Amino acid sequence: MRRLFTLLTAVLLMCAPHIASAQQEGPYKVLQTARVGGEGGWDYIFADAAGRRLYIPRGATRAVAATATTPEIAAVPARLTVFDLDTLKPAGELVDVGGNGAAVDPKSGHGFTSDHPQVSMFDTKTLTLIKKIDVGAARADGIVFDAFNQRVYVFSHPTKDATVIDSKDGTVLGTIDLGGVPEQGVPDGKGMLYVVMQDAVGSVTAVDVKTMKATAHYSLVDKGGCNGLALDVKNQILFAACGRSGNPPVQPAQPMMVILSAKDGKILTSLPLAGGSDGAAFNPATMEAFSTHGNGTLTVIKEKSPVSFEVEQNLTTMNGARTITFDSKTGHILTMSQERGPAPPPPAGGGRGPQGAVVPGSFTILVVGK
Repeated sequence: MRRLFTLLTAVLLMCAPHIASAQQEGPYKVLQTARVGGEGGWDYIFADAAGRRLYIPRGATRAVAATATTPEIAAVPARLTVFDLDTLKPAGELVDVGGNGAAVDPKSGHGFTSDHPQVSMFDTKTLTLIKKIDVGAARADGIVFDAFNQRVYVFSHPTKDATVIDSKDGTVLGTIDLGGVPEQGVPDGKGMLYVVMQDAVGSVTAVDVKTMKATAHYSLVDKGGCNGLALDVKNQILFAACGRSGNPPVQPAQPMMVILSAKDGKILTSLPLAGGSDGAAFNPATMEAFSTHGNGTLTVIKEKSPVSFEVEQNLTTMNGARTITFDSKTGHILTMSQERGPAPPPPAGGGRGPQGAVVPGSFTILVVGK
């Protein structure tokens, strides 16, 4: 996910003045920022609304020797960091349990992180590792739990499939061919799972979880680079957050939210996003869909009716805050990022230059709400 996201962010930063001018007043604001620190890469963020915990896997970092002007930096192992969802204070940590994302089964009290080549299974109450689960050639990335049959689905880019795990005991039940490069998945809790594809021509794969088979592939036509997916279960409407549309470079790579029927894939409309999305969520209580972006914006889309939608607000968050989770108890959206120093100059021959160095201890969790 990170490679495609970095490319899209570079394109969108060139459009930053336009994005800034598009900011709208609206009901949402950043309610809280918690500078929790900690080093290492990160990808997904997951809120366990029932258990009131927030899970963020962090990557390992290498040791850096001291120089004449900088102190020595010790190596940090991969780990799963856990926070109190209400206070954002640290609640624990599982060392050597990394991965891209996390998912929790509230009934069994088991959690999972999308490590590779082994998925980690842990006890959510004691925050201890239960076991490592071999997922073969899969390179685990996105992950989601479905309460319908207590199963966890782990998505893999290179194998273009989902590994299915029984959340009660960690047994691998098989794999599902998704027909594309999968990103975010959302279950309807009634026997269907929908997964958005990141391919150049985007699509959504509909899966019957009872048979563990794909039943349909909904094309998004000229939209691609889709990383986020949300679902209005009541009206069976999908919100696919895509990084580009049209025919770049002939046409600008305008990010769009493609809104389509979960029943048959019919596209209802497409609305502009304020940046390249890396995650989406839906609040059934307010009938709003959300998309977070690496350029430090969040777009709120209002479902006025099952056939009428509008961009309600584009909110400024924090540069790099690209992934999202939804707390169904409070109605809050959570995202995260870190600060960077000034970017070095671009290469002499042209092209995209490197990012600025990460500011140590600057990792921050943001809470967005009304």
